Amino acid sequence: MSGDLNNNQQQSAMEQKINEMVQQSRVLEAYMNDIVTKEATVTRLMEEARLASTAIQSIVDESQIEALTPVGVGVYIKSLVPPVKKLLINVGAGVVVEKNREDTINYIEARIKEFEIAAKQLTNQRQQIETRMNQLQGQINQMLQQAQTPSSSTHSSAPSSSQGNSRPHLHSHNDDQQLHSH
Repeated sequence: MSGDLNNNQQQSAMEQKINEMVQQSRVLEAYMNDIVTKEATVTRLMEEARLASTAIQSIVDESQIEALTPVGVGVYIKSLVPPVKKLLINVGAGVVVEKNREDTINYIEARIKEFEIAAKQLTNQRQQIETRMNQLQGQINQMLQQAQTPSSSTHSSAPSSSQGNSRPHLHSHNDDQQLHSH
């Protein structure tokens, strides 16, 4: 009887540990989703910055050019842009700084480098999370197999009485449930 109690305690402890690991896996999965979203945002910002750099580099400062100015919901107005000598850069918190074309391109290139560093950090974080999630899944699978192994072995082998073995047959928690359900 004490063997059954001990077995039930072990099984209960194992179930609790598995539940904790599953919960930990869910938290990691939510964090992973957040990282993937941030990676997509940084990738989009890098592409936007590269396009801005290319556009500024292609502007010739001696001539007036025609441009499309967005007014919203996919509607544009044709407008004439005077020769570009200075550009306005939003540096945050509503502050705009006027810079020449070369300084603006340098600013954009610096931002691209910042985005690349952030993308690498996010990729490293994502890989660490993936590794940890795989480790957790392996541990959970191993514990589930261990939990199933003892109960299946008690069903498959009967104690041998040919050598006078009088040890009682120990049964698992699953056996208890089957016995009590009748």
